[in-house]
Amino acid sequence: MSELAILGGTPVRTEPFHAWPVFGQEEIDAAARAIRSGKWGHGTGGDEVPGFEREYAAFHGAKYGVAVHTGTSAIRAAVAALGVSMGDEVIAPAYTFIGTVTPVMELGAVPVFVDIDPDTYNIDPAAVEAAITPRTVGIIPVHFAGLPANLDAITAIAEKHGLWVMEDAAQAWGSEWKGTGVGHIGACGIFSFQSSKNITAGEGGIVITDDEDLAETVRSFVNCGRSSKGKWYGHYRVAGNYRLSEMHGAVLRAQLERYPSQLAKRQKNAARLIEGLSAIPGMDPLVRADEVTAHSYHLFIWRYRPEELAGVSRGDFMKALHEEGIPCSPGYSVPLYEQPVFTEKNFDPAHAAQAVDFTAIRCEVADRACKSEGLWLTQQILLGTDKDMDDIVAGVAKVVENADKLKEAGVEE
Repeated sequence: MSELAILGGTPVRTEPFHAWPVFGQEEIDAAARAIRSGKWGHGTGGDEVPGFEREYAAFHGAKYGVAVHTGTSAIRAAVAALGVSMGDEVIAPAYTFIGTVTPVMELGAVPVFVDIDPDTYNIDPAAVEAAITPRTVGIIPVHFAGLPANLDAITAIAEKHGLWVMEDAAQAWGSEWKGTGVGHIGACGIFSFQSSKNITAGEGGIVITDDEDLAETVRSFVNCGRSSKGKWYGHYRVAGNYRLSEMHGAVLRAQLERYPSQLAKRQKNAARLIEGLSAIPGMDPLVRADEVTAHSYHLFIWRYRPEELAGVSRGDFMKALHEEGIPCSPGYSVPLYEQPVFTEKNFDPAHAAQAVDFTAIRCEVADRACKSEGLWLTQQILLGTDKDMDDIVAGVAKVVENADKLKEAGVEE
């Protein structure tokens, strides 16, 4: 048994993993094309953003796409177009980025946090059903890390109770549920193109849908309340300016062209990791249901079981793994309802959410995922080689094999 690097041994790996972002002459030429056109923004007659909207919607099999400057803005425009208003309740998972729910708060509605499925880390349909009240208007399932949530169960619950479904697919470019691209299985869905994302222009987002009227309303909320049927200086609703620039649109078109091969490579490498990690005690990769026919793997997540590893804490395990050259992360440190904005109620004193005692909320699976169980690898690692994946498995196996020594050494978290 080789000595752990954290205890003075030789690390499994010293070379870096795959760099990010991935770009080439295609992105440079696309940005230059937009700049040279002299048509840099909305209303100038450029085709980069409209072209990307068409191409990205088609990539997911949707009819309409509306590009915006961030994924959070996409959620803001989508839920506004769906009619969210003061005092409404919107159900969302406790395990997600805060941008899933801040747009709901901005519109005066209350996010209702529910637990996640322990096998997938996605929203638990049973918890959704239990959380519905007369004030509930919609459900935001998050396809976390790119793994589609159980859309059959979620849409059935929504239809039963007359609710809308807005898919937070911010991390799910190219992910599919039963052969259909996510994002338009519900009323609509959103995607993000922020700098860490699998398709990126530094920032950016999009709303996709099959509903023409909804797409028109979303576009109005993105474009200062204008209507495609009205005058340029005609404004029909209170709305922001969330438009995307032509330079961003051009880069995103180039990124989308290279994406299918990246998607295939991430899925291939993830399958190799699943096979390797599943054979190691205390390591449980998340479960991919049969209905999931494509998974973007924005993150590769597995569950850490300290009870199977001499009680070594997740923090000590990660420290040892980092010393072996494997850069894993615990991800979110707390469920959303424990964020200071909610526990300290740092929002409008008149907001309906002031009536919610967020400190009393308990979502046991989300709590475990944040505080003791979840381990993440970032997406660019999955663009590496077979050897990269094998090094990850070897590093994990080495730490597990030395769990007793690690526990005895008493590494501080």
